[in-house]
Amino acid sequence: MNEEQLREGLRSEMAGITPPPPLSTEAALGAARRTHFRRRAVWASLGSAAVVLAVAGFAAVTTPDGRLYQPAGNGPLASPDASGDTKQAWPTGPDGRPQEDRTARAGSKHDQGVHLLNEAVSVIPSGYTTPEDPPSRSAEERTLRTHQAQFEDKVNGVDVWSYSSSVAVAQGNGTGRVIVEVHDAGNPLPTEPCALAQNFWGMQGECQVETVGAAQVGVVVRPGSDERLDQWSAYRHPDGVVVFVAQGVTLDESRPALTKLPFSVPQLAALAVDERFHLK
Repeated sequence: MNEEQLREGLRSEMAGITPPPPLSTEAALGAARRTHFRRRAVWASLGSAAVVLAVAGFAAVTTPDGRLYQPAGNGPLASPDASGDTKQAWPTGPDGRPQEDRTARAGSKHDQGVHLLNEAVSVIPSGYTTPEDPPSRSAEERTLRTHQAQFEDKVNGVDVWSYSSSVAVAQGNGTGRVIVEVHDAGNPLPTEPCALAQNFWGMQGECQVETVGAAQVGVVVRPGSDERLDQWSAYRHPDGVVVFVAQGVTLDESRPALTKLPFSVPQLAALAVDERFHLK
């Protein structure tokens, strides 16, 4: 197509198109006013709805365009014993007041956690050391020797707790760890030895049952894809108390690993049955 044919084609095409109506300033302003009025009305009704829902205890509403509208702040929380609220209060601390969260930071439950840590340190075999954190570090900052007592649930009106301790274990340039965790009677953990062992921290692995006296102990001798720990044992005492004992060749990524684990598989199984960890 030459230049003359192109111009002629464009003229024919433009002649067949209906031209748009001329812009009306008055019509445009009227449409803008109506849109502004509708937007103000929507947000006014939304604000009223947010107030009503906040009073009723709701945390958020949805705006007409699908976004989530959330008032600033969380708002007041109802007390655990308020009418219609099924949330349980935290257990009472040594000061006679409910705890702030699940962790006991003083009192008899806290002392059980300290006791468990001391017992865990006492079973570390000779040839290994158990380094301590500097005294200047707070309990929250410690990594070499830690303990915790935690409220789990209330079962048939009885508080069920768990207790855990972690001990850094060193030999030569390497540092690993040993963990002991105990769950009160009334816990919902499995009964079968290997099912119980594979419930520890939700980790799976190759499990075998070890016999210690009359007790059957589940021992995961080789973990699956989870590399946090290398072996762990699990035992449920006849009274329902559950004990886990775990070991790993690494403590954290900043330290070299141990060349071998502190306990053999039979020793690890025997520790799960050891009465020193049978907290009551």
